Amino acid sequence: MLPASSPQSHILLIRCPDAPGLVYKITGVLFAHGLNIIRNGEFVERADNCFFMRTEFAGEFEAETLLQELRTTLPAAADIRLSNNQQKTIVLMATKEHHCLSELLVRHAFGELNARIVGVISNYAVLGELTRQFGLPFHHISHEGKSREAHEAEVLAVLAGYQPEFVVLAKYMRILSSEFVAHYANRLINIHHSFLPAFVGASPYAQAYARGVKIIGATAHFVNEQLDQGPIIAQSVIPIDHTQSAHEMAQAGRDVEKIVLARSLQLVFAERVFVHHNKTIIFD
Repeated sequence: MLPASSPQSHILLIRCPDAPGLVYKITGVLFAHGLNIIRNGEFVERADNCFFMRTEFAGEFEAETLLQELRTTLPAAADIRLSNNQQKTIVLMATKEHHCLSELLVRHAFGELNARIVGVISNYAVLGELTRQFGLPFHHISHEGKSREAHEAEVLAVLAGYQPEFVVLAKYMRILSSEFVAHYANRLINIHHSFLPAFVGASPYAQAYARGVKIIGATAHFVNEQLDQGPIIAQSVIPIDHTQSAHEMAQAGRDVEKIVLARSLQLVFAERVFVHHNKTIIFD
């Protein structure tokens, strides 16, 4: 369970070259503005001398004045961002499987996502009734008889109407082009039915059964131009044994998938995730 953020809190996110005294300088600026630090985390990636800091604080302040003072205080290359921790606007995409979509729809209905689902897109009509039961728009955009480019253009047009901050692939079983992915760099989140990097691509449970694996799992990751190779956000595994068929493994795996996807969204929507090259830095 993630620590709850106060509705009145703000989140300061900083990435910059490491240097002595950064924590002292940053917290000093906040103190000078009369702000109270509620929670703080920092990390240095030694391989490239990069400093990361996530600070949750409370108090009244003028945002541009605070940011300007931080820019003056920190190295010139610093990336500084303020978040007010408001709900993110998201669109879900799915194909035929219901388990991840239904998990997110229920969590959304009970206010557990720190996000506002504004629509669901699918290349099949199967999940339309489920979606509409939650009072949300459902867009059936069939891929049949269309080129990938034409189909993706239709999907992008619907997404553009919503202008989502994130797009979540809740078992959307089509490979997206690099052109599509580029529209939502580090904002497109996928759940993969395997413990990556093992068993990428299709039929991971059949691959796992053939290898006689002892654990199966799921991986939530940002999507990039390489299939199932984007920065990993969350993973989990469960034990299995030789008595379970590939079908039974898949049934057990669905429970892992929906929990891992929900967990990854909680992390991202709470501003706990930095994408750094092809990995993530997570303040949990």
